[in-house]
Amino acid sequence: MKTLFALATLLSMTVLAAAVNAGDFPKKVHYIDHEKTTAAMYKGGRVIEDAGLIVIANRAVQRGAELHKKTNHVFIIMDGEAEFITGGTLIEPRETAPGQIRAKGIEGGVSHRLVKGVVITIPANTPHWWKDTSKTGSVGYYAVNYEDD
Repeated sequence: MKTLFALATLLSMTVLAAAVNAGDFPKKVHYIDHEKTTAAMYKGGRVIEDAGLIVIANRAVQRGAELHKKTNHVFIIMDGEAEFITGGTLIEPRETAPGQIRAKGIEGGVSHRLVKGVVITIPANTPHWWKDTSKTGSVGYYAVNYEDD
């Protein structure tokens, strides 16, 4: 499992590095210890925030759809199971903050089965939705987010 996590982390960082301008990427090393990441996973929270790079440890439950105009996601699934929808058309969208759109759900789109070990990328301006987490109740994941300019 450690190898799988290491590969998922390497893949997400490779995708992220390819997607951003090297001049904007954080210029310092961040080391986050096990206790802090475990606590963040338990209650949800940011573990890194630097130069547009945000890493969140979180636990998702079924909720409405969303779209972020400038946020690119890489989700690394650590436990649980979910049906996750990307693309399609938001149902009854509303802007809840600048560049942040929430909706009741998505019409159309592509369904993905997310389980432990899966990595999925969601580019900015892509509707996405944790449609069903009922099999395990929630999904533990790391979100590596980068904001477009």
